[in-house]
Amino acid sequence: MDKQARDTTFSDRATRLLRGAVDLHIHSGPSLHPRKIDHIEAVRQADAAGMKAILLKDHYYPTMPIATMLNENLGLATRVIGAIVLNNPLGGLNPVAVDYALKQGARVVWMPTAHAQNHIDKTAKALKGKFPAHTTKVIEGDGMRLTDAAGAVLDPVKRILDLVAEADACVSAGHHHVKEAIPFYQEAKAHGVARMFLNHPTYVNACSLEDIAQLTRLGVKMEHDICMFVPSTFQLFDGDDLRAAIDAGGVENTFVGSDLGQVGNPSPVEGMAQMIDLLSDIGYSDADIIRMTSTNAASFVGNLA
Repeated sequence: MDKQARDTTFSDRATRLLRGAVDLHIHSGPSLHPRKIDHIEAVRQADAAGMKAILLKDHYYPTMPIATMLNENLGLATRVIGAIVLNNPLGGLNPVAVDYALKQGARVVWMPTAHAQNHIDKTAKALKGKFPAHTTKVIEGDGMRLTDAAGAVLDPVKRILDLVAEADACVSAGHHHVKEAIPFYQEAKAHGVARMFLNHPTYVNACSLEDIAQLTRLGVKMEHDICMFVPSTFQLFDGDDLRAAIDAGGVENTFVGSDLGQVGNPSPVEGMAQMIDLLSDIGYSDADIIRMTSTNAASFVGNLA
């Protein structure tokens, strides 16, 4: 992982609005996917830019112990947040793993991402090449679903949602199709989960604008991921697509996450700066940009005081 200098020049607007920004979706390393920066460099770059908080996400291991060590030992102002992703290395839809993670400080629980059956199907076909490859050969586990053949949410998922509600933590449907995500969020709401969000809804989740509107009416926040909209190996959409997706859910229900840290892509801080400029270019005010890059995410994740 190469380390980028932390004196990158951004636009005056981006430099100013990066202060206080919150990024709940950073893929730094080490990882089984090639990474541009490690976790230490990720928080140092964010701190140099004046960001309020970042969340470290790995598809295959929980990050809350790393977050705790960085917060307690680096002496930086930027807060680091930990999370867990329920892919096969952690036993998949495993309530025990969730319970341990939440009790060690995880703030976000992701349902399966790389090991969702929907992800496996989509990245083998329509989205082939739009997800990182492993740096070494691994055992491939079975793909997972959130619902049964009749569309009912599975019992282990319900148990996980009880744990998330009890901890007042955040939950995402991961990389499951919107047809699974909607009943999942309905079930989450019924179990008392107050902090629900969906990442890159128009990517592997295949949400239409109408789906975005329906999910926000359920109380689900939309995280539009920067790597999908700025030059990167993941770019699929442009500013018009971004404007339409934001307007479908409303600025008040929207925040952005970089979903960056991979080799060959902008760093997370660079991506956030580019997104600030893009949001301005497509007509959003500074006040709206601050909501979508800072205050909405801070309020959503909680515990940042």
